[in-house]
Amino acid sequence: MTAQAIVVRGSITRRLAFTVALWVALGLGVTGFFVLRMAAEQIEEAADQRMVSLLDAIIAAAALDPVRGPILARPVSEPEFDRPLSGHYWQMTGPGGIVTTSRSLWDQRLPAARPDGPARNEDIIGPRAEPLRLLERHVQLEARFGTPRFQTVTVQVAVTRVPTDEEIQRLRQGLILAFLGLGAALVGAVAVLVVWALAPLKRTQEEVAEVRAGTREHVDVTAPAELAPLVNEIEALIDQNRETLDRARTHVGNLAHALKTPIAVLRNALEREDLAAARAQTATLERLVQHHLRRARAGALAGGAGTEASPLVAAETLATALRRLFGTRGIDVSTKGQAAARVRADSQDLTEMLGNLMENACKWAKSRVEVRVRAQRGVVIIEVEDDGPGLAEGQDGAALTRGVRLDEAAPGSGLGLAIVTDLAALYAGTLALERGQRLGGMLARLELPGRVVTA
Repeated sequence: MTAQAIVVRGSITRRLAFTVALWVALGLGVTGFFVLRMAAEQIEEAADQRMVSLLDAIIAAAALDPVRGPILARPVSEPEFDRPLSGHYWQMTGPGGIVTTSRSLWDQRLPAARPDGPARNEDIIGPRAEPLRLLERHVQLEARFGTPRFQTVTVQVAVTRVPTDEEIQRLRQGLILAFLGLGAALVGAVAVLVVWALAPLKRTQEEVAEVRAGTREHVDVTAPAELAPLVNEIEALIDQNRETLDRARTHVGNLAHALKTPIAVLRNALEREDLAAARAQTATLERLVQHHLRRARAGALAGGAGTEASPLVAAETLATALRRLFGTRGIDVSTKGQAAARVRADSQDLTEMLGNLMENACKWAKSRVEVRVRAQRGVVIIEVEDDGPGLAEGQDGAALTRGVRLDEAAPGSGLGLAIVTDLAALYAGTLALERGQRLGGMLARLELPGRVVTA
């Protein structure tokens, strides 16, 4: 028999690490996007505030000359406005389109002002093709001479965006590196945690391999609560397989021992050409073989998962057959009890146990055999009672001994009750014989593990 192949669908550690990496990348990516966006907005807002301060300083120092147009009445404390093409520029456009610029603009100009349009706050390209941030405001300056007294002047300030863009770029790079490091650390931590958490499972696999190799008898792993049931089930399976193997060896030894004498007697009978003795020994051999085959089959099924049978249904089926078999003697076989009771045993084995008990009761009964089924505390109790002579004091143990017949005149091999005892033991049950209190004959009490099925 070949073992069923197990399909391996990848490593749990790799799958968890990949899943965590995906979610971490998604989560950190979205978080990083919003963090970077908010930080960039704050950096740009701070830069705009600095430009607003410069614009206010230019406006505060501005004056309107009737000949030269808008001029600075006093210097502004920003040396970059005096250094040619420094990236810091101002420009004022007065009435009649007269333009005054800072020394830093040299012979260049900022975009033409729009006195009649809304003030601008935008990014432009500067004299050296560098990105600039432009702020524009329309103000009313008092003219020294002429009318009207107040005239509109457009004041523009432009500052290079290079430092701001570089600061945002450094922030972006720092956030990317930090989030990559955090993501790698999280994925690594999850991988380490998974390996650590699965260590008991790995140890269990190693110990099961040692059990299979014969170098260890039991699995001895301290497992967490989540893995403890699995380890317990593996240990129970190992014990069950060991018990099954031990029972198989016992059956083979018992069969060999039981067959030894009948085979020798059969050989002698054949040598003497004693056909009657040979037939008798052949029948004995057949009974022994059937008995041990039944025991081997029951031993293999004992403890099987999900094996249940209804004792009341089995008893009613047997009662119908026994009424016909013992109809000439007028034996009344009745059954009663809990129909919902179930025993953890193979249905054929249960039928064989009940069949032996009920047939034995019919052989000894005067007129009545009663089968009762009840369940209590995880055990199903099956009582088979007759109104026959019953057992004499001290005979209950002898009646359960293989091959012993209390009445040699009665037909049978003396194996029936012994078979019931063996089968019950295989299912962790018991068989007891005593004098019945209801009918006065023998009472056979069979107890098997079971339960009551609820609808």
